[in-house]
Amino acid sequence: MSEIVLAKYGEIALKGLNKNTFEDVLVRNIRRRISKYGKFEYKRAQSTLYISPKNDDCDMDAVMEALQKVFGIAKLCRAKGFEKNFEVICTEGIDYVAEALENANTFKVASKRADKKFPMKSPEICRELGGVILDRFPHLEVDVNNPDVIVTVEIREEQAFVHATNIDGAGGIPVGIYACLAEKYNNGEPIKFLFETEMDGIVYRYYLPETQSQNND
Repeated sequence: MSEIVLAKYGEIALKGLNKNTFEDVLVRNIRRRISKYGKFEYKRAQSTLYISPKNDDCDMDAVMEALQKVFGIAKLCRAKGFEKNFEVICTEGIDYVAEALENANTFKVASKRADKKFPMKSPEICRELGGVILDRFPHLEVDVNNPDVIVTVEIREEQAFVHATNIDGAGGIPVGIYACLAEKYNNGEPIKFLFETEMDGIVYRYYLPETQSQNND
């Protein structure tokens, strides 16, 4: 499997019944921002958007740079999916993050076991994988408080994703969400222009629903 991008939500994860609306706007903004760098598939799961290239000529470096400017994303990382087999994770998975580990002095392992059918629990994954890393990279030391590198293993339904470097996103909420929510809760009726802002040459307009009294003015 080729590299993918994991875009982790910020405030969107706390939006309750409106979460799907926030996600829809975020995906629309991401599609617009990275469409010139290739064709991608999008999948949502557990407050994370999985962005997978459809072919090998997608410019993943440019995608990562562009996504750092998209509001609504808290964290970004490049990751790779592997068979949900601990031996595979220990070999192919560590190969994938080897460069980051070679250039680090300290590390720790983090694990998220979304697929509860996986036989090893998160503490066991961290402990065993940490031992494998220390054997392979003897110059490293474990630092659970402020490590140079955090090797993360996410056991999902389909695959085990491994990554080692998170990048901060722009945070906040997606651009354009207020207009979308206003129209949604106004039952599709016309909405009143509120203000506009410009970002990267694109003008975004924000609206509020027109009340009966406003319509009569």
